Order: sequence, then C-alpha cells, then structure tokens
Amino acid sequence: MTPTTKLTTYLQANPTAIGKVVDYNPATDKLYPFDFTAANTELDLDTVTDSQKFNEWINNKLAESNYRYGIGGYMEHRTIYARSEHFDTDGEPRRLHLGVDIWGDAGTPVYAPLDGTVHSFQDNDNFGDYGPTIILQHDLDGLVLYSLYGHLSRESLAVLSISKPISKNQQIATLGDINKNGHWPPHLHFQLMFDMEGKTGDYPGVARFSEKDKWVQNIPDPNLILQFP
Repeated sequence: MTPTTKLTTYLQANPTAIGKVVDYNPATDKLYPFDFTAANTELDLDTVTDSQKFNEWINNKLAESNYRYGIGGYMEHRTIYARSEHFDTDGEPRRLHLGVDIWGDAGTPVYAPLDGTVHSFQDNDNFGDYGPTIILQHDLDGLVLYSLYGHLSRESLAVLSISKPISKNQQIATLGDINKNGHWPPHLHFQLMFDMEGKTGDYPGVARFSEKDKWVQNIPDPNLILQFP
C-alpha cells in the first residue's frame, strides 16, 4: 500500500480527525478557481513581475462575484514563476506547483487541520520564495505526514518552538502581506509531504515539470485535507 493510499484510508476511516486550514463555509463562501498555466492569456509577464499589479489583478478577480478565496494549483504547470530568478535553475526551470494556493486577504487566519507538533519554521526571505514558513508533523496511526504553510506573516513565527504541540483547528498563523510573504499577493501555500528528506523550515513547492512522477509519490493532493468542492 502506497503512502497516499494509507493516507486516504486513514482519512476515510477518521473523518473527525480533519479540521480546517482556513475559515470556510461551503454553504455561503465561493471559491474562485485560478488558472496560472499558459492557458490564462489575461496575465502577462509585466503584471506578474510587478507585485502590486499582480495583487490588483488577484483582488479584482475575487471581487467580481464576491469570492471569499481563490483556490488551485496542485501539480499545475505554471507560467507565473518566470517572475523570479528563484525558479530559474540550471537547465529546465522550475514551473510545476506542488501544493495548493488559497488566495485571500493579508491577516487571514490559518489553522492546523490535524493534531501534531511543530517540525520546523523559518523566514525564507527571497523574492518569489515562501517568506515566513511553518512545517508541522503529524502521526496518523503510524503514518508520518508533514504539512507546510508558506507566505505567512512574520508575527506567525514569533511564538513557535520545535516540537511544540499543535491541536486540530488551532490557529497557527496569519497570511502575510506583499512586503513580508516573499513578495506575492497574499495567499497560503499549503502542501503535504511524507518525507522531508532532512530539510527543515523549507521544502520545494515548485519543481521541474519533467520530474512530476517523482514528486507525486511524496506529495499527495492537499484537497484530501482541504476537502474543497
């Protein structure tokens, strides 16, 4: 049985173990499905490289029909990473998004969806990077799962310590603004991993598209936890 199958089986058998990542009411809150692939011809490089212009574009999309959050991105082949040299590695640039993004207002509360402990945290302060980042560790009946929260406020890191216990639905952070979150329009990068590969405070959230099959093995679909429609 693969780790993803084990995770799916655990979550199906223990539905009450799953909490929220953000405040969301499916009866009243609408989610805008963002597309950051080449199919989205509305976005040009000038817009995505200018953080303020990009932020205005995001806000306008959410305001058009009163969407509470924007959502999307798991294993999406994105063009927007051309905005930063951070993703231009030797040879093939990194364009494959490994997590799910939840776009919303700066200051939006972020919660732990599962019981766990603080694995690590740090401020990945580079243009286009995660900015303040928290990684939690969860033990699901012997299956170790890690959850990553990127683009947070710096204040979110102030009260943390390694191995600190965290409860399901406990608020752990808030979304950071453009000046603190890696210079992105405010959003949460939420990602799951089975193996941290020895890394602390950081783990790739964008990879080479040609290596997708490898990354899928270690990074399950975050919507197993989010359970968004």
